[in-house]
Amino acid sequence: MSQPVVLITGCSSGIGRALADAFHGAGYQVWACARKAADLSTLSAAGFVAVQLDVNDAQAVQQAATRLQQEAGRLDVLINNAGYGAMGPLLDGGAEGMRQQFETNVFSLVELTRACFPLLRASRGLVVNIGSISSVLVTPFAGTYCASKAAVHALSDALRMELAPFAIEVMEVQPGAIASSFGNNASQAAEQLLNDSSPWWPLRDGIRARANASQDKPTPASEFAADLLTAVQRPKRPALLRLGNGCRSLPLLAFLLPRTLLQAVLKKRFGLNQKLV
Repeated sequence: MSQPVVLITGCSSGIGRALADAFHGAGYQVWACARKAADLSTLSAAGFVAVQLDVNDAQAVQQAATRLQQEAGRLDVLINNAGYGAMGPLLDGGAEGMRQQFETNVFSLVELTRACFPLLRASRGLVVNIGSISSVLVTPFAGTYCASKAAVHALSDALRMELAPFAIEVMEVQPGAIASSFGNNASQAAEQLLNDSSPWWPLRDGIRARANASQDKPTPASEFAADLLTAVQRPKRPALLRLGNGCRSLPLLAFLLPRTLLQAVLKKRFGLNQKLV
């Protein structure tokens, strides 16, 4: 089979669906993964190979890799896109909230890449990990999410070196604000966690503001996908790619401002410049 193959997780909407459309338009056979069975018919109708995949299910991950080997026999690009944003005070979510966040945003990335390694090795493929500028600019009420994306950054750097002997490249993408369902999903998750027994209940407006911050003048997902596709198709691909509104200005802010000043700005932005005693 000479047609290049891409496998993309989290394709039900937003960035994942836009990436599936972009790669399909460029001539790739797109294996579009979604967790909910209800989304598969829509993906199939768009011309993709629809795969029901919960990235937290180790058995399902291995089955997807086996099916890919049997039916396509190659994998040129793996895009680890599936993820979500756990919002709210760190101590409200606790260790259990962190475990759930890391299972989806971090551990599944490693497991799927591990399962696809033989195909990637044979094709001298590319792994694309979708991180976030939140790995660089850490904000309150998103500590668990920021930590998970910082882990994606570290793992991408390690994988890039470890996979180099096998001619497998690794690209990390750090999106800024991208139009998607991320903000709505993050808001719903925050609302489930929010209750009047929390010490941070008086600051609930700040928590809600952080949950919706990703949709502040967002870049269209189709534009993001087109730019990522262009980067993938370059003869020399970037190791780190930042795309979307705020993707350059916010990391620059984190780099230039003294930590105390930056944190003072963020505390004011999210209502943490008041005393709750």
